[in-house]
Amino acid sequence: MKRLATLWAMTALSLMVIACSQTTDTHDADAKALQDNETQWVQDWASKDSDKLLAHYADDAILMAPGMPPSSGKAAIQNTLKEMAADAAMSLKFQASKVEVAKSGDLAYTQGSYTLTMTDPQTKQVINDHGSYVTTYRKQPDGAWKAVADIATSEVPPPAPPPAPAPAKKH
Repeated sequence: MKRLATLWAMTALSLMVIACSQTTDTHDADAKALQDNETQWVQDWASKDSDKLLAHYADDAILMAPGMPPSSGKAAIQNTLKEMAADAAMSLKFQASKVEVAKSGDLAYTQGSYTLTMTDPQTKQVINDHGSYVTTYRKQPDGAWKAVADIATSEVPPPAPPPAPAPAKKH
């Protein structure tokens, strides 16, 4: 009887160790959550609600947009987003072509393309831009994904510099 009890105890202990060592694979669910997040983010850009836009960023995030200095930290990002959302011509759409989630399940990135329409702050003319982006995400304790690095690179060449003044003629 002692042998049978010992055998049952060892079997139960082995099963508990195996069950506790298995991790749940959340890769597909995480990738879908990131895609859904970016779909919502595009909708938030359409609404031009800077508070909704800011909610996509972690407290320590950095935003690097073409033609602008980097915005580091949530307060700086909030200022940038408010300025962008106030532009009547502002329209931003983006779509990921690649979503990667780390095996650890706590970091991920999306990579894709964007189109942007906005008012050039210097010329006051509406400009159209397009390019590529990479957004790095960190999973929060509540399971939500927040951007920690949001970087876009324009594929539109910069305007040509104005022509140099003609040299003065000698008389």
